[in-house]
Amino acid sequence: MNGHPPAAEAVFDPNPAGTCPDETAARLVATAYDAIRHRYVEGRRQIAAAVLAADGRVFVGLHLEAMVGCYSLCAERAALAQAALYSDHPLVAMAAVRYPKPSEGGPARIVAPCGGCRELVLDHAPGIQVVVPRDERGVLVPLAELLPDKYVGTKWTNHPASYAQ
Repeated sequence: MNGHPPAAEAVFDPNPAGTCPDETAARLVATAYDAIRHRYVEGRRQIAAAVLAADGRVFVGLHLEAMVGCYSLCAERAALAQAALYSDHPLVAMAAVRYPKPSEGGPARIVAPCGGCRELVLDHAPGIQVVVPRDERGVLVPLAELLPDKYVGTKWTNHPASYAQ
C-alpha cells in the first residue's frame, strides 16, 4: 500500500433529492421519489408529485395514464386534489419526480410541471414555488416565473388564497 487511503467510490443514488440544496425542495423530492418508486407501473404510473401546505403537511399524487391520452391525470393535479380535500391552508411548494422506464436505466429525475398543470396549480395556489431541474440540481422557483403570462378569465372575481374560500 502506498500510504494513501483507497479512493472513495462514487455511490449511485437514484433518489434525486440529493441534488436539492434547499431542505424543503429535498423533502418534497424525496417524498415524490418514494411514492413513485413503490407505485411505478410501466406505461401506467411514471410520475409522482408532492405538495406542501403552509401547515407543514405534504400531499402526494400519482400520474395515471389512460388508454385515451387526454384522460390521463398528471401527478401534480392528483396532489392538488388531495390538498384540496384535506387542507384549508395555502400551498407553498411542489415537486414532481419521474421514474425511469426499465429500458431507459438511469436514476429518477425531477420534472417541471406541464403547461396545463402550471395553469391549474396557479389557479389554486398563486404564490406556490416548484422544484425544477437546473444545472443538475433541484431548485425552488416561483411557479409564476414558469408561466409569466397566465390566462386570467372572468370565472372568478379573485384568485383563491386558500381552499377555505
